[in-house]
Amino acid sequence: MIKVLVSGACGRMGQAVVKAVMEDSELQLVGAVDIVAGADAGELVGMGKSGVIVADDLAKAIDETKPEVMVDFTRPDVVYGNAVLAVKKGVSPVIGTTGLSDEAKAELEALAKTHNTPVFIAPNFAIGAVLMMLMARQAAKYMPEVEIIELHHDKKLDAPSGTALQTAAMISEVRAKHQQGNPEETEKVAGARGANVDGMHIHSVRLPGYVAHQEVIFGGLGQTLTIRHDSLNRESFMPGVCLACKKVRGLSGLVIGLDKVMD
Repeated sequence: MIKVLVSGACGRMGQAVVKAVMEDSELQLVGAVDIVAGADAGELVGMGKSGVIVADDLAKAIDETKPEVMVDFTRPDVVYGNAVLAVKKGVSPVIGTTGLSDEAKAELEALAKTHNTPVFIAPNFAIGAVLMMLMARQAAKYMPEVEIIELHHDKKLDAPSGTALQTAAMISEVRAKHQQGNPEETEKVAGARGANVDGMHIHSVRLPGYVAHQEVIFGGLGQTLTIRHDSLNRESFMPGVCLACKKVRGLSGLVIGLDKVMD
């Protein structure tokens, strides 16, 4: 069994991860860390006593529980430090927190190679979302005029979402960079056309009631094509998280995207 520590265990995503790990016969929950400490991780998610008590010191928890994998769904301002600490201790981070800068990713890649400890990052752990991105890349070969609308709950800290940026990056692999829309268009209100990535526009919606949703809209002569994915609850991400936990130790360096571990 693969030994897993969950960082951010008391958050909404963290609790879902704790439950998923405990329910997976190939994974063993050995540690849980959060700024809110003291609870039994199993009781926290309604699974009964697990013997794993939520700690508030990540370094100490790693030393005491000796996990192979650390799943991190914390905050953009702490995930990098957590990942660095884990890698230096030989623990592979599986990161679901978005918002890491390109510089931080480059540093994690170098650190992973130095310590021979693979690091895995996924902008989205929902398998359907990965399929959406792959389909969007394929469609962009034939319909290069495209815009992305991503919709998330109003507690999300970063915009655009990591999924939207990853989708744009994958589309850019097959789409020549060019500016879309009327070359003389004017924004009457700054930002009305959304963020601009290689000439594509990304629009971010933040409202209560949403979890994680995205549609990629392609326009062509006399037609449109919409590819949409909806995560209706946080459990939608758990098969991907568990898959990453099982695959990460066999990777090398820094790997980004769930599609890299989907057979």
